[in-house]
Amino acid sequence: MKLSLAEPKVLVDSVNVISELVTEVKLKVLKDRFEVMAMDPANVVMVIFKLLSSAFTEYKIDGEKELCVNLDNLKQILRRVKAGDMLKMELEDNRLRIILVGENIRTFSLGLIDIDEGEQKVPNLNFPVKIEMPSFVFNEAIEDVGIVAESVALLTKDGKLTIKSEGGTSAAKVEIGGDEGIKIKGDDEVLAKYSIEYLKKISKGGKLAGNVVLEFNKDYPLRVNYNVVDKLSMVFILAPRLSTE
Repeated sequence: MKLSLAEPKVLVDSVNVISELVTEVKLKVLKDRFEVMAMDPANVVMVIFKLLSSAFTEYKIDGEKELCVNLDNLKQILRRVKAGDMLKMELEDNRLRIILVGENIRTFSLGLIDIDEGEQKVPNLNFPVKIEMPSFVFNEAIEDVGIVAESVALLTKDGKLTIKSEGGTSAAKVEIGGDEGIKIKGDDEVLAKYSIEYLKKISKGGKLAGNVVLEFNKDYPLRVNYNVVDKLSMVFILAPRLSTE
């Protein structure tokens, strides 16, 4: 196995986002992509990350690989990436070798671990609404409503998305829509609630892509999708806060 990234920042940022939710993951090295699929320990959110082979300058494998790693240990290595470095990954003696090639060559060896968990399956979901917007718009809205309460409501109505929260005597509301770069599909009036703690972690995926796509329904999971064509996708599926809460 030989993988090379001329722009390792995409991997550094992706690992940082995923590590907000899980500490141990299975990295699957498949014929056309580098993939992580994991559920957080509380079974509240699933993350599906794919870094396509086309994002690599070198992508050679002699059969599919499954590498189980501790993300905290991997992050410590990736923190040593400097601007202009080339990042290479190789598999040797049940260890992942990470080589940073820049002004000098630095080699790190990361021991693989055992993870006792079943195969994760992506649920088949259908949504009545789909909203696409710049990632920074979503990030700012989550930060705004996050100062008020632990849960946030998403409401689509009359071609607009409203993100709001209420807590005690305080309330916050952000109305999104009608602006260039914001697309809202679906005519239904839909209201759903989700954890602000998880949304703050999920919104950090905005580091990876300029736009984000949200899909949701009442008492139904929220799907958040960050995608860069021919490079990567990071999808989060977040369980709802039920309306009876």
